[in-house]
Amino acid sequence: MPGDDTTVAEMTVHELKTLIQSAVREALQEALDDPDANLELRPEFAARLRQAVTYVASGGRLLSMRELAEQLEDPDSV
Repeated sequence: MPGDDTTVAEMTVHELKTLIQSAVREALQEALDDPDANLELRPEFAARLRQAVTYVASGGRLLSMRELAEQLEDPDSV
C-alpha cells in the first residue's frame, strides 16, 4: 500500500481498489459494532427483564412507546 504522501493520481487501480475496500470495511465495522457487546446487565435490570418476560408469557401486555407517550401527556391517565 502506498504511503500517506501518495496522491490518488499516483496509485494503481489495484491500490485504489484496496484503499476503498479497506475504508468501506472500516466504516461498516464502526457502524455495525455493538457498543454494549460483552457488557453485563446490572442484576436489578436483569431481574426486571425476567419479570417482564414472565408477565408477557402469562398473558400480560406491555405498552408501546406511543401508548406510553400518550399516557405521559395526559395527566388524567396516570
